[in-house]
Amino acid sequence: MTALSLHIPGLLMVIFRIGGLMVFAPVLSSRAVPVKVRVLLAFVIGFAVYPVLVSLQAVPSVPGGLQPFTLLPLVSMEILIGVAIGLLASVPLMALRIGGQLAGQQMGLGFATFYDTHAEDDADLTGQLYFFVALVIFLAMSGLDVVLESLLHTFTNIPPGAIALSEGVLALLVGMLLSAFEIALRVAAPVLAILFLQSIALGYVSRTVPQLNILSLGFPLRLLLGFGVMFAGITVLEAVGFDAINDLVSTLTEWVRRPTLEE
Repeated sequence: MTALSLHIPGLLMVIFRIGGLMVFAPVLSSRAVPVKVRVLLAFVIGFAVYPVLVSLQAVPSVPGGLQPFTLLPLVSMEILIGVAIGLLASVPLMALRIGGQLAGQQMGLGFATFYDTHAEDDADLTGQLYFFVALVIFLAMSGLDVVLESLLHTFTNIPPGAIALSEGVLALLVGMLLSAFEIALRVAAPVLAILFLQSIALGYVSRTVPQLNILSLGFPLRLLLGFGVMFAGITVLEAVGFDAINDLVSTLTEWVRRPTLEE
């Protein structure tokens, strides 16, 4: 019984780190997945990987055993690590969603919004379309497997109970946010450019033909041009999404890779 109690603190920290991944990770954080299923999944994965971590000596003994004041700060750090991995994994998908929202607002679809249960916020049609395209690319590249594998590899670099914060983590987060801003602009740029040219053209038309009702002509024309550019550039959207998710996979793999894997 005493030997079993020695493993409970380490097992709890492993489970809480995996549970933190369920907060922001794509698919796992969706409202379509019940909370009970996510909690059960965290426990199942935790029980499955704990013996392997013990064999690798990646789960140190916790001073103080099951004392709440000892476990509380350690568990909080474990949840934070899982949340950080899940947040990094969701950045490219959210970037494409924001790019779609920018394009939709310029097309005049800003009022056609609905409540997105995944993001817990209002979303428009184009933003949701871009998000689903990114989600399909993410799943096709086995992104969920890579994210989970990356989280499990963190136990070798940051063992449970080892608080390790450095400038590298902050630089990684800032770099991912800047990359997300660039991805959103790249996705929305074709639609924004063609609609800008359309506005200039309609301005010249309104000067030359004052009798023409620009408002009644401009809105359907913006929709036609916007959707035309979107569907014509679907390959560009796929390429941008593939590059963004591929960079994410490479970043996560390099960040959590063990030195022994390079040997």
